[in-house]
This record gives sequence, structure tokens and C-alpha cells, in this order.
Amino acid sequence: MSFIIINLICVSTLVAVDQVIKLWATQNLAPVGSMPFIPHVMELRFHLNEGAAFSMLLGKQTFLIIVTGIALVAVAWYLFFQCSTVAKRWERWAMVLVLAGGIGNLIDRVLNGCVVDYLNCLFINFPIFNFADICVCVGVGLFVLCIFLEEQSEPEHKGKS
Repeated sequence: MSFIIINLICVSTLVAVDQVIKLWATQNLAPVGSMPFIPHVMELRFHLNEGAAFSMLLGKQTFLIIVTGIALVAVAWYLFFQCSTVAKRWERWAMVLVLAGGIGNLIDRVLNGCVVDYLNCLFINFPIFNFADICVCVGVGLFVLCIFLEEQSEPEHKGKS
């Protein structure tokens, strides 16, 4: 099976998982507001986020949709045309996560005008987030790690005599 098919299946599966969880949260969590998940650590709390991370750009949905769309096209291009070798498998997984998470939240923005969030950390002051956010953050972190490790593995100062 080609990398493109595997990438599409993985992205589609992650987007589907994200959307199913958000549907569950809307149907079951919204009516009660919140419920314990891991006592004193995390709760499930229904929240509609009309901004981006940390509620930045609140109410700027058109701008967020356009910028997210452009970024996702760039990520998809990189995933499907630059990460098609076995040597780049970790970069591929990073881009799969970023693309899936971005698509998951973009679907919410386009259909609802806001993003459904539901994970609330109780032990720190942190914004409520969702599965798509986790995918994006882990993907970006993995990509940064790939870049760092690639830099470390290159011969020191190629131009040095």
C-alpha cells in the first residue's frame, strides 16, 4: 500500500475520532456542563471556543478559517509530496497529526462557527482543549524533534577545512 493511501486512512481516522468525540460532548456533556474524568486532575467540561488557542482572535472566524485552510494546504502538500519515503516516517506521522487535528477543528469552525472543547486540566490554569488540539500539538512537537535530530545527525560545519 502506498504512503499516500496510508496517510489518507490515518488522517481520515483521526478526524473521524475527533468528530465522534465532539458529537458525544455536544449531545451528552453540553446538557450537564461538566463531569469528572480523572478526579483532581482532569474533568470533561463542555466549552465552545470562538477563537483560536487561548481564545486569541475571538470572533475572527473568517480570518481563522482562511488562515487555517491555507496552512492545511501547505501541510497536506508537504505530507503527500515531501514525506513519501521511509526515511521520513516520523515527519510523516507528525504531518498526519497536524493535518488531522487542523481539519477536525476547521470542520467545527466552518459548520458551527466555533470549536467544541471538552478537556479541562484541574491541576494547572490551562485553556479547555480537545482531541484535535492534542493531535496538532503532538504533531508540531514531533516535527520539531525531527528537525532537531536531523540537524544533530548532519556532519558538523560542512564548509570547515
